[in-house]
Amino acid sequence: MLDIIEHNEIRELRLHRPPVNALNPELLEALRTQLDEVHKQPQRYAGLIVSGQPGIFTAGLDLPELLQCSRQQMQGFWVLFHDLWRLLATCPVPVVAAITGHSPAGGTVLSVFCDYRIMAVGDYKIGLNETQVGLVAPQAIYVALQRLLGARAAERHLVAGALIGPERALQLGLVDQLEAVDQVVPAALAWCQQHAALPRKAMLGNRRIARAALHELFADDDDGSAFLDVWFDAATQQALQHVVASLGKR
Repeated sequence: MLDIIEHNEIRELRLHRPPVNALNPELLEALRTQLDEVHKQPQRYAGLIVSGQPGIFTAGLDLPELLQCSRQQMQGFWVLFHDLWRLLATCPVPVVAAITGHSPAGGTVLSVFCDYRIMAVGDYKIGLNETQVGLVAPQAIYVALQRLLGARAAERHLVAGALIGPERALQLGLVDQLEAVDQVVPAALAWCQQHAALPRKAMLGNRRIARAALHELFADDDDGSAFLDVWFDAATQQALQHVVASLGKR
Protein backbone atom coordinates (compact mmCIF):
# COMPACT_ATOMS: atom_id res chain seq x y z
CA MET A 1 0.00 0.00 0.00
CA LEU A 2 2.94 2.32 0.74
CA ASP A 3 6.53 1.61 -0.26
CA ILE A 4 9.20 3.32 1.83
CA ILE A 5 12.40 3.95 -0.07
CA GLU A 6 15.48 5.45 1.57
CA HIS A 7 17.77 7.68 -0.50
CA ASN A 8 20.28 8.16 2.30
CA GLU A 9 18.76 10.98 4.38
CA ILE A 10 15.90 11.59 1.94
CA ARG A 11 12.85 9.36 2.35
CA GLU A 12 10.47 8.52 -0.49
CA LEU A 13 6.91 7.47 0.28
CA ARG A 14 5.63 5.72 -2.84
CA LEU A 15 1.89 5.15 -3.04
CA HIS A 16 1.29 1.53 -4.00
CA ARG A 17 -2.37 0.64 -3.93
CA PRO A 18 -3.21 -0.80 -7.36
CA PRO A 19 -4.72 -0.08 -9.71
CA VAL A 20 -4.92 3.71 -9.21
CA ASN A 21 -3.65 4.44 -5.68
CA ALA A 22 -7.14 5.51 -4.61
CA LEU A 23 -7.13 7.19 -1.20
CA ASN A 24 -8.92 5.14 1.44
CA PRO A 25 -8.52 5.18 5.24
CA GLU A 26 -5.77 2.52 5.25
CA LEU A 27 -3.59 4.35 2.73
CA LEU A 28 -4.08 7.68 4.50
CA GLU A 29 -3.22 6.09 7.83
CA ALA A 30 -0.02 4.63 6.37
CA LEU A 31 0.97 8.06 5.07
CA ARG A 32 0.12 9.73 8.35
CA THR A 33 2.24 7.25 10.30
CA GLN A 34 5.28 8.03 8.16
CA LEU A 35 4.75 11.78 8.31
CA ASP A 36 4.35 11.56 12.08
CA GLU A 37 7.77 9.91 12.25
CA VAL A 38 9.36 12.74 10.27
CA HIS A 39 7.71 15.31 12.55
CA LYS A 40 9.02 13.53 15.64
CA GLN A 41 12.57 13.03 14.36
CA PRO A 42 13.25 15.80 11.83
CA GLN A 43 16.99 15.64 12.43
CA ARG A 44 17.06 12.26 10.65
CA TYR A 45 15.78 13.64 7.35
CA ALA A 46 16.91 16.14 4.75
CA GLY A 47 13.76 15.88 2.67
CA LEU A 48 10.69 13.87 1.82
CA ILE A 49 9.26 12.72 -1.51
CA VAL A 50 5.67 11.55 -2.02
CA SER A 51 5.41 9.64 -5.30
CA GLY A 52 3.21 7.22 -7.22
CA GLN A 53 3.52 4.66 -9.98
CA PRO A 54 4.40 5.49 -13.61
CA GLY A 55 1.22 6.94 -15.13
CA ILE A 56 -0.60 7.50 -11.84
CA PHE A 57 0.08 9.54 -8.72
CA THR A 58 -3.34 8.95 -7.21
CA ALA A 59 -6.82 9.00 -8.69
CA GLY A 60 -8.10 10.74 -5.57
CA LEU A 61 -10.64 9.52 -3.04
CA ASP A 62 -11.77 5.91 -3.23
CA LEU A 63 -15.38 6.83 -4.02
CA PRO A 64 -16.77 3.27 -4.30
CA GLU A 65 -15.52 2.53 -0.79
CA LEU A 66 -16.36 5.89 0.77
CA LEU A 67 -19.90 5.99 -0.60
CA GLN A 68 -20.63 2.94 1.57
CA CYS A 69 -19.62 4.81 4.73
CA SER A 70 -21.94 6.13 7.40
CA ARG A 71 -21.69 9.77 8.47
CA GLN A 72 -19.68 8.70 11.52
CA GLN A 73 -17.27 6.70 9.35
CA MET A 74 -16.91 9.59 6.92
CA GLN A 75 -16.18 11.95 9.77
CA GLY A 76 -13.35 9.66 10.81
CA PHE A 77 -12.06 9.71 7.24
CA TRP A 78 -12.31 13.50 7.13
CA VAL A 79 -10.31 13.92 10.34
CA LEU A 80 -7.63 11.59 8.96
CA PHE A 81 -7.46 13.36 5.58
CA HIS A 82 -7.41 16.79 7.20
CA ASP A 83 -4.62 15.70 9.54
CA LEU A 84 -2.61 14.54 6.54
CA TRP A 85 -2.83 18.01 4.97
CA ARG A 86 -1.66 19.47 8.26
CA LEU A 87 1.31 17.14 8.47
CA LEU A 88 2.34 17.98 4.91
CA ALA A 89 1.84 21.73 5.34
CA THR A 90 3.79 21.85 8.61
CA CYS A 91 6.39 19.19 7.81
CA PRO A 92 9.71 20.20 9.41
CA VAL A 93 11.67 19.29 6.25
CA PRO A 94 11.00 20.06 2.57
CA VAL A 95 8.46 17.84 0.81
CA VAL A 96 8.25 17.23 -2.94
CA ALA A 97 5.21 15.80 -4.69
CA ALA A 98 6.57 13.56 -7.46
CA ILE A 99 3.43 13.51 -9.59
CA THR A 100 4.11 10.49 -11.78
CA GLY A 101 0.87 10.67 -13.78
CA HIS A 102 -2.80 11.40 -13.22
CA SER A 103 -3.49 13.38 -10.06
CA PRO A 104 -7.08 14.64 -9.93
CA ALA A 105 -8.96 15.88 -6.86
CA GLY A 106 -7.42 14.26 -3.76
CA GLY A 107 -4.08 13.88 -5.51
CA THR A 108 -4.02 17.60 -6.21
CA VAL A 109 -5.02 18.29 -2.61
CA LEU A 110 -1.98 16.40 -1.30
CA SER A 111 0.33 18.18 -3.72
CA VAL A 112 -0.72 21.76 -2.92
CA PHE A 113 0.45 21.35 0.68
CA CYS A 114 3.94 20.21 -0.42
CA ASP A 115 6.88 22.55 -1.02
CA TYR A 116 7.38 21.67 -4.68
CA ARG A 117 5.53 19.74 -7.37
CA ILE A 118 7.15 17.89 -10.29
CA MET A 119 4.74 16.36 -12.79
CA ALA A 120 5.18 13.86 -15.61
CA VAL A 121 4.80 15.05 -19.18
CA GLY A 122 2.10 13.20 -21.08
CA ASP A 123 -1.63 12.77 -21.43
CA TYR A 124 -2.24 13.16 -17.70
CA LYS A 125 -4.73 15.26 -15.76
CA ILE A 126 -4.50 17.23 -12.55
CA GLY A 127 -6.75 19.71 -10.79
CA LEU A 128 -9.45 20.30 -8.22
CA ASN A 129 -12.60 19.02 -9.90
CA GLU A 130 -14.81 19.20 -6.81
CA THR A 131 -17.41 21.36 -8.58
CA GLN A 132 -17.76 18.75 -11.32
CA VAL A 133 -18.66 16.04 -8.80
CA GLY A 134 -20.89 18.16 -6.56
CA LEU A 135 -18.48 18.86 -3.70
CA VAL A 136 -17.38 22.08 -2.03
CA ALA A 137 -13.66 22.40 -1.36
CA PRO A 138 -12.71 23.16 2.25
CA GLN A 139 -11.32 26.64 2.87
CA ALA A 140 -7.84 25.32 3.71
CA ILE A 141 -7.56 23.75 0.27
CA TYR A 142 -8.60 26.94 -1.47
CA VAL A 143 -6.13 29.05 0.52
CA ALA A 144 -3.32 26.63 -0.34
CA LEU A 145 -4.37 26.77 -4.02
CA GLN A 146 -4.53 30.57 -3.95
CA ARG A 147 -1.02 30.68 -2.52
CA LEU A 148 0.23 28.91 -5.66
CA LEU A 149 -1.94 30.38 -8.41
CA GLY A 150 -2.89 33.82 -7.12
CA ALA A 151 -6.42 34.89 -6.23
CA ARG A 152 -8.03 35.22 -9.67
CA ALA A 153 -6.56 32.07 -11.24
CA ALA A 154 -7.34 30.04 -8.11
CA GLU A 155 -10.95 31.26 -8.16
CA ARG A 156 -11.45 30.32 -11.80
CA HIS A 157 -9.80 26.93 -11.40
CA LEU A 158 -11.80 25.96 -8.32
CA VAL A 159 -15.17 27.27 -9.51
CA ALA A 160 -14.93 25.66 -12.97
CA GLY A 161 -13.56 22.42 -11.56
CA ALA A 162 -11.91 21.42 -14.83
CA LEU A 163 -9.02 18.97 -14.95
CA ILE A 164 -6.01 20.23 -16.89
CA GLY A 165 -2.89 18.79 -18.50
CA PRO A 166 0.71 19.18 -17.31
CA GLU A 167 1.60 22.11 -19.58
CA ARG A 168 -1.40 24.16 -18.47
CA ALA A 169 -0.72 23.22 -14.84
CA LEU A 170 2.85 24.53 -15.20
CA GLN A 171 1.60 27.71 -16.83
CA LEU A 172 -0.83 28.35 -13.96
CA GLY A 173 1.67 27.47 -11.23
CA LEU A 174 -0.18 24.38 -10.04
CA VAL A 175 3.05 22.45 -10.68
CA ASP A 176 6.60 23.78 -10.68
CA GLN A 177 8.45 21.50 -13.08
CA LEU A 178 7.74 18.95 -15.83
CA GLU A 179 9.81 15.86 -16.53
CA ALA A 180 9.53 12.61 -18.47
CA VAL A 181 7.64 10.11 -16.37
CA ASP A 182 10.77 8.09 -15.54
CA GLN A 183 12.62 11.25 -14.49
CA VAL A 184 10.04 12.65 -12.05
CA VAL A 185 11.38 10.89 -8.96
CA PRO A 186 15.08 11.51 -9.86
CA ALA A 187 14.22 15.20 -10.34
CA ALA A 188 12.45 15.26 -6.97
CA LEU A 189 15.50 13.65 -5.38
CA ALA A 190 17.78 16.23 -7.00
CA TRP A 191 15.58 19.06 -5.67
CA CYS A 192 15.79 17.66 -2.14
CA GLN A 193 19.54 17.23 -2.44
CA GLN A 194 19.97 20.84 -3.58
CA HIS A 195 18.14 22.01 -0.47
CA ALA A 196 20.04 19.59 1.75
CA ALA A 197 23.28 21.21 0.56
CA LEU A 198 22.19 24.62 1.88
CA PRO A 199 23.01 25.76 5.43
CA ARG A 200 20.35 23.74 7.25
CA LYS A 201 19.41 26.15 10.02
CA ALA A 202 19.02 29.09 7.65
CA MET A 203 17.16 27.09 5.01
CA LEU A 204 14.66 25.64 7.48
CA GLY A 205 14.23 28.95 9.29
CA ASN A 206 13.45 30.84 6.10
CA ARG A 207 11.20 28.01 4.98
CA ARG A 208 9.17 28.34 8.19
CA ILE A 209 8.74 32.07 7.55
CA ALA A 210 7.68 31.48 3.94
CA ARG A 211 5.16 28.78 4.89
CA ALA A 212 3.71 30.49 7.97
CA ALA A 213 0.35 31.08 6.24
CA LEU A 214 -0.02 27.34 5.67
CA HIS A 215 0.68 26.65 9.34
CA GLU A 216 -2.01 29.14 10.34
CA LEU A 217 -4.63 27.21 8.36
CA PHE A 218 -4.45 24.48 10.96
CA ALA A 219 -4.49 26.62 14.10
CA ASP A 220 -8.09 25.58 14.76
CA ASP A 221 -9.61 22.11 14.66
CA ASP A 222 -12.08 21.24 11.90
CA ASP A 223 -14.44 18.34 12.54
CA GLY A 224 -15.58 18.32 8.93
CA SER A 225 -19.24 19.12 9.63
CA ALA A 226 -19.55 21.48 6.67
CA PHE A 227 -17.91 19.00 4.31
CA LEU A 228 -20.09 16.16 5.58
CA ASP A 229 -23.27 18.18 5.12
CA VAL A 230 -22.39 18.59 1.44
CA TRP A 231 -21.14 14.99 1.06
CA PHE A 232 -24.43 13.55 2.29
CA ASP A 233 -26.62 15.99 0.39
CA ALA A 234 -28.89 14.03 -1.98
CA ALA A 235 -27.70 15.89 -5.09
CA THR A 236 -24.05 15.32 -4.18
CA GLN A 237 -24.62 11.63 -3.54
CA GLN A 238 -26.31 11.33 -6.92
CA ALA A 239 -23.41 13.10 -8.65
CA LEU A 240 -20.85 10.91 -6.90
CA GLN A 241 -22.76 7.74 -7.77
CA HIS A 242 -22.76 8.89 -11.39
CA VAL A 243 -18.96 9.28 -11.24
CA VAL A 244 -18.60 5.75 -9.85
CA ALA A 245 -20.92 4.36 -12.53
CA SER A 246 -18.89 6.07 -15.26
CA LEU A 247 -15.68 4.58 -13.85
CA GLY A 248 -17.20 1.13 -14.05
CA LYS A 249 -17.79 1.56 -17.77
CA ARG A 250 -14.15 2.25 -18.58
